[in-house]
Amino acid sequence: QVQLVESGGGLVQPGGSLRLSCVASGSIFSLNNMGWYRQAPGKERELVAFVSSGGSTNYADSVKGRFTISRDNAENTVYLQMNSLKPEDTAVYYCRAWRVGGGRDYWGKGALVTVSS
Repeated sequence: QVQLVESGGGLVQPGGSLRLSCVASGSIFSLNNMGWYRQAPGKERELVAFVSSGGSTNYADSVKGRFTISRDNAENTVYLQMNSLKPEDTAVYYCRAWRVGGGRDYWGKGALVTVSS
């Protein structure tokens, strides 16, 4: 079993930066990807970025050039570095770990990020 715990959320000014962390307990070697999703009030949950076990990354168009996802397998941790933040980035950010072929899918409880003056 895998448990995911997010941290690093909070209030930040537009144009500022914030880094989210997600620590996974248990074995993640059978999981292909780890990623970040977000859900704003009244909106559907959307993919922000994900990284494979080999380090390949993918990003939503809305965050390309501003956000960077990375993982540290030794620490069982995935990060999301968020730069040039905009008010529309305000959302609850969720960490996810899953196997591409199905059968294993784990979610964290979420971390609130608020971008406001």
